Amino acid sequence: MKNISKEDWKKLIVEKKNAVIIDVRTPDEWAEGIQPNAVQIDFNSLVSFLEEVDKLERSNAYFLYCRSGNRSAQACMYMHEQGFKTYNLIGGMSSWDGEIVMSNA
Repeated sequence: MKNISKEDWKKLIVEKKNAVIIDVRTPDEWAEGIQPNAVQIDFNSLVSFLEEVDKLERSNAYFLYCRSGNRSAQACMYMHEQGFKTYNLIGGMSSWDGEIVMSNA
């Protein structure tokens, strides 16, 4: 698990061919907008989160974010312990200055 800046985040999600972006915020937070191409898995719904993570391909690189970086850091640590390569966005969406799109949730 690595904590990375928004500058490194923007660079790495383009460079890594197998990058998957995961938004671990709640559905209400998703309604405020998400990063383009983000998969939505609510970390606060722990059982559902664990079930969804279990379905993920371990060979991908996972970039996780939440509102401030706390929940996504916890999710990254869990996924890392399960054998995933994970990156946490420092500051989460509160510090994000990149593109935001409306959620489909």
